[in-house]
Amino acid sequence: MEQLLGLGSLLSLVFVLIVAVFAGLVKGVVGFAMPMILISGLTLVIPPEQALAALILPTLLTNTWQAFRQGIKSAVRSVVEFRWFLLSGLVLLVLSAQLVRVLDPRVLYGLIGGPVALFSIMQLAGWKPKLGARTVRLDTAIGSFAGFIGGLSGVWGPPTVAYLTATNIPKQDQMRAQGVIYGLGAVALAGAHLQTGVLRAETLPLTLVILPCALLGLWLGFRVQDRIPQVVFRRATLVVLTIAGLNLLRRAVLG
Repeated sequence: MEQLLGLGSLLSLVFVLIVAVFAGLVKGVVGFAMPMILISGLTLVIPPEQALAALILPTLLTNTWQAFRQGIKSAVRSVVEFRWFLLSGLVLLVLSAQLVRVLDPRVLYGLIGGPVALFSIMQLAGWKPKLGARTVRLDTAIGSFAGFIGGLSGVWGPPTVAYLTATNIPKQDQMRAQGVIYGLGAVALAGAHLQTGVLRAETLPLTLVILPCALLGLWLGFRVQDRIPQVVFRRATLVVLTIAGLNLLRRAVLG
């Protein structure tokens, strides 16, 4: 079984499944971070390209659940409201995804770890930017940057979360918007990597195996979010993401 999934041992498989549950749990609580946790955790036991393929389906389906948790009409409203962010992000995501097969793994580690560590450390330090009202220009600029990073690494959460937080969007609206933005981005990511060959018959079994674990974690996270103050769990998540991002940067520098 482990050989079929591209893993070296049963212990590696157990580790991957635990990472998937934890990633889903954190996402259910704070609305983001699943790709970052998955790519940071999975690359400890498998190559970054295989880890990127493994996170595609869990990211797609968990974001679909999150986007539609408050109903179809609310999700459609978020699509309309964030149309320029989505359009620019999807275009850059598809374009940058073409670079995955030609980049050195250490470059990819740096591109993932840098934004993760920077965002997490700044948030833990108390950085809370205030941008005022959203504009088409801001939506397009931040969406393009998030899409570019997402196409390369499967991680487009930090710039999106920072932007939504800075514009003071209410919690439930932000959770739904994140689900819509990440969900549509995951559709584009899946399509792009079907073309690049990252998502193929050899990498599909692993993403299917971790999918139920990610969904279980998301369900648990939603239950926690409904009962426990979110600020405590978000801070804990940022600590984990800081460690994960710094570890990826270490691997980018030291190999």
